[in-house]
Amino acid sequence: MLVDSLDGTGGAERFAVGLALALPREEFDVGVCVTHTAEGSLPAELEAAGVSCLQLGRRGRWDLLPLRRLGAILRAHRIDVLHCHKFGSNVWGSLIGRLAGVPVIVAHEHTWSYHGQPLRKFLDGQVIGRLAHAFVAVSDADRRRMIAIEGVAPRKAITIPTGFVPRPRAAEGNLRAELGISADSPVVGTVTALRPQKALEVLLDAFALLRVTMPNAELVVVGDGPSRKTLEAHARGLGLTGVHFTGVRNDLAVLLDGIDVAAMSSDYEGLPLFAFECLHHRTPLVATAVGGLPDLIQDNRTGLLVAPRDPDALAEALEGLLRDPERRARMAGAALETLADYSMEQIAARFGRLYGQLLTGAARGSRPPISRELTGSVPGA
Repeated sequence: MLVDSLDGTGGAERFAVGLALALPREEFDVGVCVTHTAEGSLPAELEAAGVSCLQLGRRGRWDLLPLRRLGAILRAHRIDVLHCHKFGSNVWGSLIGRLAGVPVIVAHEHTWSYHGQPLRKFLDGQVIGRLAHAFVAVSDADRRRMIAIEGVAPRKAITIPTGFVPRPRAAEGNLRAELGISADSPVVGTVTALRPQKALEVLLDAFALLRVTMPNAELVVVGDGPSRKTLEAHARGLGLTGVHFTGVRNDLAVLLDGIDVAAMSSDYEGLPLFAFECLHHRTPLVATAVGGLPDLIQDNRTGLLVAPRDPDALAEALEGLLRDPERRARMAGAALETLADYSMEQIAARFGRLYGQLLTGAARGSRPPISRELTGSVPGA
């Protein structure tokens, strides 16, 4: 597994570690290579399971010298499969993996708008898409965009959804008591990186509308990122009270215990782990119908889906659930049942079959089309 970093905050990184741990040891000898740095709980999980974790120590985007070690490692250990996660690792893994003679290179895109950034579009379609033996998307919608927008060959573009990686319950606590929120206040919450993709200004606009009809409602935003100051200023500009920016927290279960409804307002997504965590915790979720979320959430049964950039629809959906606890309970129960299709054991088995098929093709010197089993729709969709 090749990843840019392991700091415990990114869903793609958590998935890469979860997959490394879930692949059966009798079939695969797995190691993780981190091009930048690894710290926190994820490297510790790998170490506890006996999975090697090597850090190359890149200090920035243009610090390329440490990447020379990657080629030497791939050759010295005669790596059969190089599975790259996210754009940076997809680029360098595809290039260096080919130069090192790795038989199978799998590129894996976890989230991407597939619009804008013409250089990235070129690199995805004409570099990664040509050099990698398979290019994994986490939803059928993303696979279609890979092909139509970036020009990735249909035979290489594969849909395999993200698997659910449960987090250990790190701590006990009472979110409402900590933040001074009364027991009877309706509370909306989200956990996300504070960056433009997440469109949190739309959630703030929706919350402003919600406060008109539910003046005691509260909003908890967990996470940090480059948009934080802008979002805090936007909340002040709306004259909002009852908004809590907590920064990064490691007690997700405490957050979900303390809220009534979760929300995601993203412009685009892959198949975010926060959505799985809401389903697992029986916390009803209102999300924008983007990326793989419509595959995971059945609208009005296991959650609510709204159009992106529509604060009125988002506010209406949030209010409808906040005012109806029985509906929330029914929705949460139905949502929990869907998680069985996304267990890491099932997803790891699908990747194991993909590796095997590609290795068989490499041994024969051929590049067979990916089987329908691997390119088929997301389970339950």
